[in-house]
Amino acid sequence: MTVKEVYEQLRTEASRVLVGQEEAFELLLVSMLGGGHVLIEGVPGTAKTLMAKTLAILIGGCFERVQFTPDLMPSDIVGTNVYDMGSGQFRLRQGPVFTNVLLADEINRAPAKTQSALLEAMEERQVTIDGARYPLPPVYFVVATQNPIEYEGTYPLPEAQLDRFFFKVLLGHAPQEVENEILRRYQGGFDARRLEEMGLRAVLDQEAFARCGREIADVGVDDGIVNYITSIAQQSRRSSDLVLGASARASITLLLGSKVLAALRGRSYVIPDDVKYLAPAAYRHRLILRPEAEIEGLDADTVVDKLLAGVAVPR
Repeated sequence: MTVKEVYEQLRTEASRVLVGQEEAFELLLVSMLGGGHVLIEGVPGTAKTLMAKTLAILIGGCFERVQFTPDLMPSDIVGTNVYDMGSGQFRLRQGPVFTNVLLADEINRAPAKTQSALLEAMEERQVTIDGARYPLPPVYFVVATQNPIEYEGTYPLPEAQLDRFFFKVLLGHAPQEVENEILRRYQGGFDARRLEEMGLRAVLDQEAFARCGREIADVGVDDGIVNYITSIAQQSRRSSDLVLGASARASITLLLGSKVLAALRGRSYVIPDDVKYLAPAAYRHRLILRPEAEIEGLDADTVVDKLLAGVAVPR
């Protein structure tokens, strides 16, 4: 199957349980197939956990959820060596990081030391415990969430850690017609706590995942598109609205993400619209606005729109 055919099957299966989250689900898929991770910011009750659990089922993978709290320790995430009285040796008790899809719920409620325990796993696909390195599964995807409303008792993610996330996805309350459909499903017997009863089936296994990766790698990117991506980054570094512009990793994200998006939409080449569509998700968590810009009512997405408007689109 082509990437587009796999995507259509994934969307069809996901629609059994997800309502009105098509764009967010697509961004999660783009990030996962691009080898990245996602930070989701949304108020409670916007299906963040449900989306991550659904994705894990659709790829036939394992799912783990960690509720981040101020007293959470790094060993609670990566695991620790424990002494086995029977064998007289230490053995590794794996933490929840050893999975395929990890939901790091309310990641900004844990202190920096615990947040940073995820950095090696996200970047290197491995963890180091007592000096020994342990590889993570080939398919490894972190979905971290944070609440945009409550800031008391939180530890904001540092820029270096935010930059590790492929995309930042914003989720708001559903429109009324979508909420009506959600209630109809619950009235009909749907229960998000029993997804195994919803008839979801795995669409992607490791072999299919590898085939998708090869097809995505073959997607062509014209020099004009490459220059377009770097021009947006350069424009952000010159912007009078920003203290900090986009990093080189933001450009890499746009390149890789655009290749995935092109494949999902059945193309063997990237077009400027792919870049423009993904730019807000790739940039919004990497930019630091000047106080004057915030006083004027600007936010990261508005600044991204200004950046895109200021860069010539390649023909």
